Amino acid sequence: MRLDKFLKVSRIIKRRTVANDACDTEHVSVNGKRAKASYDVKENDIIEIRFGERTLRIRVLDVRDTVAKSDASSLYEVLSQ
Repeated sequence: MRLDKFLKVSRIIKRRTVANDACDTEHVSVNGKRAKASYDVKENDIIEIRFGERTLRIRVLDVRDTVAKSDASSLYEVLSQ
């Protein structure tokens, strides 16, 4: 699954276009490397997202195309905020 779509499906970022812009402006990295929106997300990837001064670090636990809003947080594990 594409990185921008994963960020939207997991509800880390609300809209796919916003997720795409975050990747384009180099606010997102995967496994320590800058990632484009087209990066193919896999289980156990470590994603870092910079929101201004804050950095959210997560580990991907599952990759699914659709998920209920209540189950979205089961797709990842927060490592640090």
